Amino acid sequence: MRTYRDIFAVSQFRALFVARCIVMTSISLAGLALGTITYGATGSPVLTALSMFGGPLITLLGSSLVLGASDSLRPRTAMIASAVAALVADSLQAIPGMPWGARFAILAVPFLVASATGGSTVRLLTAIVPADGLLLGRATLNIAVGVMQIIGYGLGGVLLHWFSAPGLFVIAAVADVVAIVVVRLGVGDHRAVSNGGSSLMRRTRTVNRSLLGSRVTRPLYLCMWVPNGLIVGCEALFVPFAGAAGAGLLFATSAAGMLFGDVVMGRFIPPPLRDRLIGPVRLWLAAPYLAFFCHPALPVAAVLAFLASFGYCASLPMQERLLGCTSPDIRGQTFGLFSNGLMIGQSLGALAGGAVAMAVPPYDAMGILAVASALVTVSLTRGLRRSAPHVRSGKTTGVEPAEDEGMMLR
Repeated sequence: MRTYRDIFAVSQFRALFVARCIVMTSISLAGLALGTITYGATGSPVLTALSMFGGPLITLLGSSLVLGASDSLRPRTAMIASAVAALVADSLQAIPGMPWGARFAILAVPFLVASATGGSTVRLLTAIVPADGLLLGRATLNIAVGVMQIIGYGLGGVLLHWFSAPGLFVIAAVADVVAIVVVRLGVGDHRAVSNGGSSLMRRTRTVNRSLLGSRVTRPLYLCMWVPNGLIVGCEALFVPFAGAAGAGLLFATSAAGMLFGDVVMGRFIPPPLRDRLIGPVRLWLAAPYLAFFCHPALPVAAVLAFLASFGYCASLPMQERLLGCTSPDIRGQTFGLFSNGLMIGQSLGALAGGAVAMAVPPYDAMGILAVASALVTVSLTRGLRRSAPHVRSGKTTGVEPAEDEGMMLR
């Protein structure tokens, strides 16, 4: 088992970790600022939620057209490009008096760039950490994301007492600059993968078709996207269920459960066991929310949210399987597709939760979403077996040149 000391001994991983923390702080500050401005201008909770959490829907466009840039760009270049896009957007958002409609257009820019480069971090991780330390590295970066989201939103709430919402964008832009410097100075210039002479859009479509058409990788993606997204739909109903003050407690305990799960799965469970735990832990993600049919009191609901969020850690061994059954030359796009699909699934899950809650009380809607999540998990069990190490036998999904089309599926 690799330890945190092992991976933090890698100087490039330390730089990557610090940059991730800074970037997530910037994203949280910018999201809170935009939500504050949008609500003040429109008074619409729907538009406010869309301004803060709807950005990932934009990644659908990038995933279908330019996701191949995760492999064809050098990882450091891709990360800097994403941070520069955020810097430009935050700088423009800091202009006082800008119409909120224009702010939505600016919001699309960093998400579109990030959707094209979303797999670069994993490509970099595979180059700088030992193979048996990749999962712990991924788990550690997940922890950074969760912790810095909590800190970033909390810090943003405090800063709004002294600064205007555009002022938060200025602070976010400064954080973007710091992240760019950290990546430029701390991360090595690792090579990109040749596109084989094909265009970026053509390679993107070919690899996506290969990954989503494979009987091995398609169930993996669906298992990581759909059940998780439906449970995020439960979390999107925390405010209607418990009010603003109670929702804060539920969000905090949910985040704590997710972080605890990543630590346990990534650090303490050996590889053979964690692969066998995929099935039970996937179901565990939905099971506690079934108790919301009974309309639990807030303290009980907080415990249930903590227990359920532990189940998110099932995606870590599934990512290990994804790594094992795909070719190294498409690794960036493989994990970029996973990340973008996960964000899209979470956004759609939140919308589904809101739609169900318009017909039934929030606690019943949360229970219904949990049932749907569990049913999807069970329905995908057979397909998920195809990616098990003892079944896969070294077979991988990838792309290679062909005479008739220039690219073909392997």
